Amino acid sequence: MKYFSILFLLLCLSCDSENLNNSEADQWQKQAENITIIRDNFGVPHIYGKTDADAVFGLLYAQCEDDFNRVEQNYIWATGRLAEVEGEEAIYSDLRAKLFMTEEEAKANYDKSPDWLKKLCDAFADGINYYLYTHPEVKPKLLTRFEPWMPMYFSEGSIGGDIERIRTSKIKAFYESDMEIPQSDLIELQEKEAMEEPQGSNGIAISGELTKSGAPILLINPHTSFYFRGEVHAVSEEGLNAYGAVTWGQFFIYQGFNEKTGWMHTSTYTDIIDEFKENITRLDDNIMYQYGEELRPVTSYEVELKYKDGDSLKSKSFPAYRTHHGPITHIEDEMWTASAMMWDPVKALEQSFIRTKQSGYKGFRDMMDIRTNSSNNTVYADAEGNIAYFHGNFIPKRDTKFDYTKPVDGFNPETDWQGLHTVDENILVLNPENGWIQNCNSTPYTSAMEFSPKREDYPNYMSIDQENFRGVHAISLLKDGKDYTIDSVIELAHDPFLPAFESLIPGLVKAYDKSTDKDDKLSEPIEVLRNWDYKTSKESVAMTLAHYYGEAMMRNRNYPDGLDFMERFAFFGTDAPNSELLKEFSKVVEYLNDTFGSWKQPWGEVNRYQRLNGDIRQEFDDAKPSIAVGLASGRWGALAAYGARYSSKKANKLYGTRGNSFVAVVEFGDKVKAKSMLAGGQSGDPDSPHFNDQAQRYANVEFKDVPYYKEDVDKVAEETYKPGQRNK
Repeated sequence: MKYFSILFLLLCLSCDSENLNNSEADQWQKQAENITIIRDNFGVPHIYGKTDADAVFGLLYAQCEDDFNRVEQNYIWATGRLAEVEGEEAIYSDLRAKLFMTEEEAKANYDKSPDWLKKLCDAFADGINYYLYTHPEVKPKLLTRFEPWMPMYFSEGSIGGDIERIRTSKIKAFYESDMEIPQSDLIELQEKEAMEEPQGSNGIAISGELTKSGAPILLINPHTSFYFRGEVHAVSEEGLNAYGAVTWGQFFIYQGFNEKTGWMHTSTYTDIIDEFKENITRLDDNIMYQYGEELRPVTSYEVELKYKDGDSLKSKSFPAYRTHHGPITHIEDEMWTASAMMWDPVKALEQSFIRTKQSGYKGFRDMMDIRTNSSNNTVYADAEGNIAYFHGNFIPKRDTKFDYTKPVDGFNPETDWQGLHTVDENILVLNPENGWIQNCNSTPYTSAMEFSPKREDYPNYMSIDQENFRGVHAISLLKDGKDYTIDSVIELAHDPFLPAFESLIPGLVKAYDKSTDKDDKLSEPIEVLRNWDYKTSKESVAMTLAHYYGEAMMRNRNYPDGLDFMERFAFFGTDAPNSELLKEFSKVVEYLNDTFGSWKQPWGEVNRYQRLNGDIRQEFDDAKPSIAVGLASGRWGALAAYGARYSSKKANKLYGTRGNSFVAVVEFGDKVKAKSMLAGGQSGDPDSPHFNDQAQRYANVEFKDVPYYKEDVDKVAEETYKPGQRNK
């Protein structure tokens, strides 16, 4: 009798589960009827929904169609489960995520969200889950179900962002040895970072006074990893009509425009993360920390993390600690150190979505008062004729007698953050008299020439007053420009001049000319550089020589202490010992001869674009098809940055991995007009016609027209369907 009772109970539970799944599927199918997805002739999804939640549902469904692999990967990383897929080496990335927010806290943040945001989070999860339901052939690596609290892990409304500034190497050192990361490891890490393509973006806003049409123009030019963002268009009957770039898995347009406003985020290097050294003591069985005259308990909890080991899963437990400053992340000066950053996921998600629906400067300015857009500057333009620049958005107030570029004493209450600066207290540029604004991750104090903000008007932590070659390049192009059109701004954004080499190469030529014991094998390559105009192109041999020489001088540490990147190049261009320069250049020529058979390599022969498959980490192969690219690294001042990395085993050439990814130029008149380009193509599926259909256009700088209005979308429509009904 007992056996039949248990069997009956199991059957009932099974039926309840099946009914629940069927009920959920019915709900998804019902919502899908409110949504239409139109794929244009480049595969870009234009999603039309009755409500904002419908648009979000369709947006996530379409993203999964294009690249579920990347959608899932971003959430595996964000929620701290990467080691379950990649193994134990990723466990400190997972621990970092859990130090700042646990799953229980993510759920609590979802629960306290306003109803409208909950609906969007629900639609986010439902859209992905419906995709998995209707595509049983898709086998997730880990996440078979998505939950509405998952977006709460995005620290400032964006995947990645602030939390990536916390080095996992320091977390590892704290937990494995209770010691600081060895200095040799720090130097190695710094050198590795220096050799990578600089992260960041370009934003340029041009007033209608300088355009041919009289309407403002905005350049949207993020520099991210290739295929990191897709191109999308989301529309609802509740006022949403946004077009632009979305990081895989986001439910809002991250960098883009609507009919009336446009926003371009550039990475801010404002100090928004601080480290507080805590004075830790033990009282009985409790861990305490000193704060002024009082002892406070350190909050602690256990974090259990799973990791892949062969075909099995193992787990490790870690104690996690927090003070009121933030989680303990590492050791500084033999003291536990807490890392403080903006962590208000509800408001951050609110701000990110509200931004996409603004119709003018007042609404956009009011949205910025939420102050959770922490990792970004914002370059802005609108149909009212305004152009603006917001430097950062989340900037804590601090006592300027302390140096927050280094860890400060957390036991001194005077070091605590004192609230946030208002938007008006932050660096803000609005409609400058010169008629343009630029930000290329450089100093805001040159953002509008002589009409830029003044350094002395702001606290020293408000911004790093440091220029870069991209900023120098942008200013030189903009300062005398006029009669701009969308096409001329595209041309400006791809100007081939490289100011870094104008600074670096003359010193090398001069060193050769002054040499009393000239190396004959350097004579011809020196002449090539002597006659170069410092412009990149696929045909340029000088560009190849300069790139490899520039890389060599980046690795060269024989320069005075305290020089920034531009100052180092100026030093090597004017003051470095001649013998040092010739020695490095000789190595470059020898390397090119040994690797490619001759140093006479046109840039396009070694600088390539290749997309072989949909893997997130792609292995390149010299023997397989690739495309010549004439663009160059942003390090050298190329506005159209093309970051190429060295590969191993099957590749000696350079293959692009980051830089210009999604690019758009937008004009705000009576009707919005735009052109765009995407590295490779919209789809991550090698079998899709839109996997690589923009690759040659990318290399040739051939932008496509953006079909923003419904009548224009219909003209270029390839497919029209509802979620779950494609190809049926």
